[in-house]
Amino acid sequence: MDLGIKGKSAIICASSRGLGKACAYSLAINGVNIILNGRDEDVLEKTKVEIATVAPDIKISAIPCDVSTVEGRAKLLEACPEPDILVNNNGGPPFRDFRQVDREAIIEGVEMNMITPIELVKGVIDGMANRGFGRIVNITSVSVKRPVVGLDLSSGARAGLTAFLSGVARSVADKNVTINNILPGFFDTDRLRQGVNSTAKMTNESENVVADRMASSIPAKRFGAPNEFGETCAFLCSDQAAYITGQNILLDGGLFDSSF
Repeated sequence: MDLGIKGKSAIICASSRGLGKACAYSLAINGVNIILNGRDEDVLEKTKVEIATVAPDIKISAIPCDVSTVEGRAKLLEACPEPDILVNNNGGPPFRDFRQVDREAIIEGVEMNMITPIELVKGVIDGMANRGFGRIVNITSVSVKRPVVGLDLSSGARAGLTAFLSGVARSVADKNVTINNILPGFFDTDRLRQGVNSTAKMTNESENVVADRMASSIPAKRFGAPNEFGETCAFLCSDQAAYITGQNILLDGGLFDSSF
């Protein structure tokens, strides 16, 4: 399927690895010029080279910075002042018991997973509306809908982002600008493996036992593959997805148990 986005430009936050990288890859092979971002310059450059190999005809910029900072966000917008696509993504607070979450950690978590994406949306949305095309995709979490013990801070901040942007999405829908959220369940990424490791230490079990139990709790009986996530993101950025806005797209293998 031709997604109709060849030649468009995209900022993909935290895209040197994991789900952000998968989104960048899928957009790139559909002809989108991409701005990659990550804090580890070596990993970021490796990702740039990897994507350039499969999408040699697009422009790829790699901006090493922490998107959670004002300076980092400014660097991204300086590199691409008028993006057609924005994929909001960022690392979240680590797995930990809520009793260990102090005030400083709460503020940091809200900064990472709520304030940062809102600031980026504010920086690009009017330009998108004026040009008559814009796609904003926020990577949140299944924990917005389904509690995941130990991810309470991340869940709260991402739920706040979801509620904040819900009205914003409706306010620009008539300008061909959409805002949607993808809620990943358990995808086989570094972050998931870190969670497995933390849980294993808390429960005094092996990582394999914890991982097998997590996978068996999913109706699909497996963890998601990052490319499955990336392809969904690319579709939400397409011409064909222009009538989808303000939605929470669950990608969880059936983990969230609900009929509606």
